[in-house]
Amino acid sequence: MDQNRNRPTARKKTYSSGGTGVHKRGDGLGTGKVGSGSYTPSSQSSSGGSGIKRAAVGGGGLSVLAVIVMLVMQFLGGGGSSNQNSGSGYVQPADGGYNASADGKVDTSVAKGSRAKRTEILGNGRDTVTIMVYMCGTDLESKYGMATNDINEMKAASFGKNVNVIVYTGGCTKWKTSSISSSNNQIYQIQNGQMKKLVDNDGAKVMTDPNTLSGFIKYCSKNYPANRNELILWDHGGGSVSGYGYDEKNKRSGSMDLAGISKALKDGGVQFDFVGFDACLMATAETALMLDDYADYLIASEETEPGIGWYYTNWLTKLGNNTSMPTVEIGKNIIDDFVVTCSQQCRGSNTTLSIIDLAEFANTVPENLNDFARSVSTLISNEDYKSVSDARYATREFAVSSKIDQVDLVNLAENIGTPEAKELSKAIQGAVKYNRTSRGMSDAYGVSIYFPYKRTSYVDTACSTYKQIGMDSEYSKCIRQFASLETSGQIAAGGSSSPTGSLFGGLSSGSSGNSDVIGSLINSFLSGGRSMTVDGLDSSNTEFMDERALSEEETAQYLADNYLDPSKLVWEEKDGKYTMTLTEEQWQQVHGLDLNMFYDDGEGYVDLGLDNVFSFEDNGMTLVADVGRDWVSINGQPVAYYHTDTVNNGSEYTIKGYVPILLNGESARLILVFDSENPEGYVVGAQPDYTDGETDTVAKDAVPLSDGDKIDFVCDYYTYDGEYSDSYLLGDTLTVNGELKITNTDVGDGNVRLMYRFTDIYDMQYWSQAIIK
Repeated sequence: MDQNRNRPTARKKTYSSGGTGVHKRGDGLGTGKVGSGSYTPSSQSSSGGSGIKRAAVGGGGLSVLAVIVMLVMQFLGGGGSSNQNSGSGYVQPADGGYNASADGKVDTSVAKGSRAKRTEILGNGRDTVTIMVYMCGTDLESKYGMATNDINEMKAASFGKNVNVIVYTGGCTKWKTSSISSSNNQIYQIQNGQMKKLVDNDGAKVMTDPNTLSGFIKYCSKNYPANRNELILWDHGGGSVSGYGYDEKNKRSGSMDLAGISKALKDGGVQFDFVGFDACLMATAETALMLDDYADYLIASEETEPGIGWYYTNWLTKLGNNTSMPTVEIGKNIIDDFVVTCSQQCRGSNTTLSIIDLAEFANTVPENLNDFARSVSTLISNEDYKSVSDARYATREFAVSSKIDQVDLVNLAENIGTPEAKELSKAIQGAVKYNRTSRGMSDAYGVSIYFPYKRTSYVDTACSTYKQIGMDSEYSKCIRQFASLETSGQIAAGGSSSPTGSLFGGLSSGSSGNSDVIGSLINSFLSGGRSMTVDGLDSSNTEFMDERALSEEETAQYLADNYLDPSKLVWEEKDGKYTMTLTEEQWQQVHGLDLNMFYDDGEGYVDLGLDNVFSFEDNGMTLVADVGRDWVSINGQPVAYYHTDTVNNGSEYTIKGYVPILLNGESARLILVFDSENPEGYVVGAQPDYTDGETDTVAKDAVPLSDGDKIDFVCDYYTYDGEYSDSYLLGDTLTVNGELKITNTDVGDGNVRLMYRFTDIYDMQYWSQAIIK
């Protein structure tokens, strides 16, 4: 094994002088916390998600955790939110990105026993194709004109009368195309470079209502019959738990979950050649299993899509030239156009797109998934939760900052490493016929799955969805057992944690590793004494806690034996150097590590966020604190920066984070990337940040900034009593004029308090003793 894969990766600071220093301004915004949210877990929170294996290290050797992981899990191949492997089997085309299929070619084989395809291709260009585009414009259109851009790409394509491109519009407060109504839903046909209005007023129907989708399908089937039918769902996506869609005009209507999509497709009565999602996070095992009754292929992305979405002109033109083109070739064209265009226009965005043979998937995956789930349950029952947690943590994760808990299924299976897991990996890779990613996006093999770790409050919802779409119960049992033990670990630590104890000289608290105390805490929680907050859990979403792999006594003892002791998170200071030495046993309990800085402005504390900067000595046994009085700044202005993820494939690394902002008055996140080619970092763009429960789906990735855009940085603010006060504007308004520059600058004259946040194998956070500088 290449040991460099597990060597922690430093974010290299670039310093500049003359910064503005830290200063909040104005009145509180009343938005609630805009930072990582780990201080008070809720449905809107997001973990910093760094980790010793992937976070910053300046000098020093390989971290102890990395060594232990290599010894205990020799099969570990790296992973998304941890260290990625080098992408073995990935082919790098000349036009950028990676072909994640081993030879970079379409796989035309089909596993024995798979059902016949329901769509019969006539051949010789005799086929008629109807492409139904269900376009919920939402804020992607009203703010950024993304739907209009894609419509223009469709109009620029060249195809004949045997290709019908029918677009249903709605869900948007303001269309950039003046002819499209913002009041009523409409239906258009794209033909000869023009938009032909077919239905002027289909009412103000909710776009996430399955009946609206099924009505559109029926309309197309009746008026534009074809032997090849394709459906593209355009909007936001939320994956296995949340499903598809966010209707901007009906913000409280929720998304269309997988059961709702299934209902719409069943009622629509059409068998599709492919169903595609020009939306985030929908290339999941759950989506594929649900779709088998309605389509032959699924085209979708494991990761959040870049804002520009699919590029429609080329693949539509090619299809127009040959309407008998095999479906996997259509998928390849869509995927290639998407990845290449994103590499050219969306610098720094993670990009994935794959085409999955649903007939083969339904034939080979369910039984292997059940066997895999049983093998994971066996590991937990055999008191080996830690190896499962380590494997889950090390797996490629998608939409990390959203805590949506979707991971690449092949990578997860390979990290688990049981014989059953390896068989599942083979089945998944066989069913994925073509898969391509952006450069450096290794360990994304085309199909993800929900596996809880960051937010167990979704487990009951996920398992309910599984029942509705007909998934077998073994996988539900597996994730319920994992989540039950993980949550028990959080209960044992005293529930939700906060930096404020350490901020004022104390340390994070816990059960002190006493099995009797742990058992008492768990019993109190389970019997209804749930006054403690645990990752947003309450009596409405903790049914999964009833699924235990271990007895109460065994659980308490396991947690006592596998416990990060916060009383050890104390610094030794010598000549201004602060170090912390832990035992191997304690480092084994650590998954994540981030520097947290608070600035004292004379009235309270400005939370400046989380950064992956530190180093190790003594072969990874001793942590060395970064105690500089500088912080991430944009154009010389310190900002609240939150590191979310680092990927290191041995030869390249990519570090991502975000800065809370108001972009032209709207809540958003500025996405920052630091990589091996650009260690000084660059701003990718801005991503909408939804608040107040608007939607559980995830916005498409960052959209580019434009000259003249107004950016106001935002920070969380704490009183001297340790209470969250409000969120404030930070520094002065910045008007975009050219590329923004990222450096570290001095924070100012006030005192700073520096703490490291440790995240353990139960995704519980602890803060070290504060260093005052």
